[in-house]
Amino acid sequence: MKTFDTSQLVGWSRRAAQASALFIFWILTGCVAMPPSVSNYGPAPSPLELVDTPFYSQQQFQCGPAALMTLLTASGVETTLDDVAAQVFLPARQGSLQTEILAASRAAERVPYVLAPGLASITAELAAGRPVLVLQNLGVSWAPRWHYAVVVGADADSDQITLRSGTDERRVMRTPVFLRTWERSDFWAMTTLRPGELPADPDRSRYIEAVAGLEQTGHHLAARGAWLAGLSQWPDDAALLFGLANAQYALGNFSEAEALYLAMLRKDDASLIARNNLAMTLVAQGRNSEALAQIDTALNQADGSPLLEELLDTQTIILRTPKGISN
Repeated sequence: MKTFDTSQLVGWSRRAAQASALFIFWILTGCVAMPPSVSNYGPAPSPLELVDTPFYSQQQFQCGPAALMTLLTASGVETTLDDVAAQVFLPARQGSLQTEILAASRAAERVPYVLAPGLASITAELAAGRPVLVLQNLGVSWAPRWHYAVVVGADADSDQITLRSGTDERRVMRTPVFLRTWERSDFWAMTTLRPGELPADPDRSRYIEAVAGLEQTGHHLAARGAWLAGLSQWPDDAALLFGLANAQYALGNFSEAEALYLAMLRKDDASLIARNNLAMTLVAQGRNSEALAQIDTALNQADGSPLLEELLDTQTIILRTPKGISN
């Protein structure tokens, strides 16, 4: 007899997150006319510099590991440069991909938040005490020299940006020069949030995408803290409720997950994904008849829905599960 596999619910959550994720271009990096908003320093005081930000001098072609190590250490992660390099440096490419940078941040139980384009986004994070990793092209369009660095300071009065960059602990660049090099990466920048922290200027879609990525790594306790922080900013948001419910389920907190799925259904009685996951939560508590009733309701609502096959799979799981699941 087939037993219940909790990964099926997690898989449902992953597919939902993937369906709503923003499309991102990843640029390979080897370390060798701007919108008006980009030149806006934003609300940060001037001058501002996070002087206590650690510094790790890069080895050849390894600006990615050094820059990420700076961010992780600044956010309280205990690791080594060798460990970070093993995760993000691609010897065959002599560089690091943004995908690896993001993945290594999640592996360290941090939320890698990709900032909106604009200097105001960077200065807001600096004002909140968080350095910002940026991707620059120090060459030209036809001969690029991709490079990761970490912004630790901004001074509107002197029109300068301060970075931890390469082998320079304190590299100062004129802001127009920095912006030109940053623009060539489509203004890609990120910071690392501790679970429970919100970005300085939170964007709902960017935040949900970032936390969903963390959830997919299996760090459910960290994801729970991040979902809770999101709900403090956007109370009763269906996507955030769903993410928190899935994290509670994965942690074995079935009654808490049940309450959250019910909250989603009170907002939208036709939410098939909430009803499906509610049914799985009920069967996990040994309440199979209630679970079947929820799936029957969902199947009656699912005419023509692409989720029909998933609902039928859940129905089969319930029928083959003789009793509840214990932690």
